[in-house]
Amino acid sequence: MTRTADGSGGDGATARPRRADAERNRQRALAAAAEVFAESGIDAPMSDVARRAGVGIATLMRNFPTREDLVAATFNDAMAAYAEAAATAAAAVDPWEGFCDFIRYVCRIPCHDRGFAQVLTTMFPGVERLEAQRQRALRDFIRVVSRAKAAGRLRADFSPHDLPLFLMASGGVARSHTPALATAGHRLAGYLLQACAAPGTAPLPAAPPPRALYQALEAGHARD
Repeated sequence: MTRTADGSGGDGATARPRRADAERNRQRALAAAAEVFAESGIDAPMSDVARRAGVGIATLMRNFPTREDLVAATFNDAMAAYAEAAATAAAAVDPWEGFCDFIRYVCRIPCHDRGFAQVLTTMFPGVERLEAQRQRALRDFIRVVSRAKAAGRLRADFSPHDLPLFLMASGGVARSHTPALATAGHRLAGYLLQACAAPGTAPLPAAPPPRALYQALEAGHARD
């Protein structure tokens, strides 16, 4: 059965109303998950989330039977905001400024939310709404790239699939947990944007196949 982003079944069945205390526990769990995942990533122990929420692990698991359920519910709004940012960039009057604004936005994500940075580079094929928003964002980012190239401002060999590399680079800075280096993420974005500007000083090395890149990213998350 395909799951919706809140972890419920997607078969159209009407859920029974939650008791007030059960709903409070669910909201506490989501708030705690947002904090724990932002600090430690989406592979943080579920027990850490339960402890932060002040509920038992059994209560957490009743609301979110799998880690995927909890991740999907926690980041549904963030993924929608990400997709909206891509749509805004695609509609920018100045295509290059739209590209730059979106790259700056993406490079800030790991500095504030390690978990969401991982979500952006991890596939969740069983979570329909999360993946739909991701695909919407990708389509709009492809438009951003095409418009910036057509305007002669973005180097011709830039690929939309280079975006995960930018997330990895800014994530490496953010993992230092040092405020000064986290601020340096803005400087990193500046360097990256200068490297992206047309015409480019030299051709880029060949890119790996997108599927292989995402598989490598997921393997890297598992080792962190």
